[in-house]
Amino acid sequence: MAFGGPVRSVVNVVNSGVTALTHVPVVGTAMRKVFTEISYTGRKSGKRFTLPVNYRRRGDTVTIWVGMPDQKNWWRNFLGAGAPLTIHLPEGDRSGLAVAVRDPKGRVTVTVTLDPV
Repeated sequence: MAFGGPVRSVVNVVNSGVTALTHVPVVGTAMRKVFTEISYTGRKSGKRFTLPVNYRRRGDTVTIWVGMPDQKNWWRNFLGAGAPLTIHLPEGDRSGLAVAVRDPKGRVTVTVTLDPV
């Protein structure tokens, strides 16, 4: 079930704060090493969404951790064969294929294979 009501408001404030901090000159440099934004088109709605995520990059592979996945829906757009997204990295925007997987403990990661430059 997704967040709703007052919880949704808190999540929106936190997401806005994280996004804003990534653009602050001194703090932003450190923040952008672990937080970035992704943009994708919703499978059902066809709407474009952008949201902050926690990530780690190794070469052309980016791993995104989904905190509290049962309260979020966005990652479900990437189940199965996955779907394209754009990730806003410090050196510029990159597109790639994102695939979401839930492990036996219920944790969800989204693995993005970046398209060649």
